[in-house]
Amino acid sequence: MKKMKVLLINGSPHEHGCTNRALEEAAASLKANGVDSEIFWIGKGNIHGCIACYQCGGNSNHCVFDDAVNQALVKMQESDGLIVGSPVYYASLNGALSAFLDRMFCCGDCFHHKPAAAVASARRAGTTATLDIIQKYFTISQMPLVSSQYWNMVHGATAEQVKQDAEGLYTMRVLGRNMAYLLRCQEAARNAGIALPKQEHPVFTNFVR
Repeated sequence: MKKMKVLLINGSPHEHGCTNRALEEAAASLKANGVDSEIFWIGKGNIHGCIACYQCGGNSNHCVFDDAVNQALVKMQESDGLIVGSPVYYASLNGALSAFLDRMFCCGDCFHHKPAAAVASARRAGTTATLDIIQKYFTISQMPLVSSQYWNMVHGATAEQVKQDAEGLYTMRVLGRNMAYLLRCQEAARNAGIALPKQEHPVFTNFVR
């Protein structure tokens, strides 16, 4: 039986900050429920935005800018689920992660029907707007959204403060359990011979003729 794995992307410039602490809690919950995971930090270097060159051919799992995006795409091809975490900057995800996700989802063809979840970390506010933006990458890629008992967020200005957010960490643990459950459901469906939905050829309509 294949060991299932979830890729967790830490979109914060701080490798061991608040966002990472939230992802660690979700990862521990996944492990307790028999699912492997890996936290991938996008780093604090320059991440080029998508320039719509389409040299990737669209969905090729490789971008012309050879950086952390291509590294994450390799890991995503080997993963069964995805969790993306971001700190809140001006009531939104941070700029580096935005550029990262634009390119990752433009190039990748390894997302369809893999469960996904967004996680936001904030000192105070802007979390729900951040979650909404990240989740749009998932829903346009036919990825089932995984929820928890509350919106997937933690609060604190430091990782130590996040450790004191009992409800936030509880939310991360429930998220990990729910992700593991959905992955097992998908595995059971595969074993029962239930195929993934048939894909149609994409149709694009412009509003300006």
